[in-house]
Amino acid sequence: MGIHVVLVEPEIPQNTGNIARTCAAIHAKLHLVKPLGFSLESKYLKRAGLDYWNLLDIEYHDSLQEFFQKYSNEDFYYASTKGGNYYTQMNYKDECFILFGKETAGLPKDLLAKNLDRVIRIPMVEDARSLNLSNSVAIIAYEAMRQLNFVGLI
Repeated sequence: MGIHVVLVEPEIPQNTGNIARTCAAIHAKLHLVKPLGFSLESKYLKRAGLDYWNLLDIEYHDSLQEFFQKYSNEDFYYASTKGGNYYTQMNYKDECFILFGKETAGLPKDLLAKNLDRVIRIPMVEDARSLNLSNSVAIIAYEAMRQLNFVGLI
């Protein structure tokens, strides 16, 4: 029960550590799609995740193609500043996957173009490019968990 958070080629270890901590706290499975922009031994990654690593369910994927081969028939949502739907307009289902792109480029444009009805965004002022990745994950993940009645959380 719960949701899956998918980070596609994350670049900043502190963001990934913060996201790992959020995933551990809400019992969301974290998927990291390589290449990663940092070492898994990074002290910044470890510090940001604090002592939550033992609570985390994490899976690594060598590429986005490999990820989709393994999880081909799932309920996917794609977070992007270019999304046409507010993240609150979706009906998140148990075991859904929410994908987030790398900090500098987001998700691949062809992937977004093929899934326009599932591309979600967080509203913000016009002149703002984006929110921090770890903040974006927390906002959307907690909305998904709210819709699932915070199953498994106290």
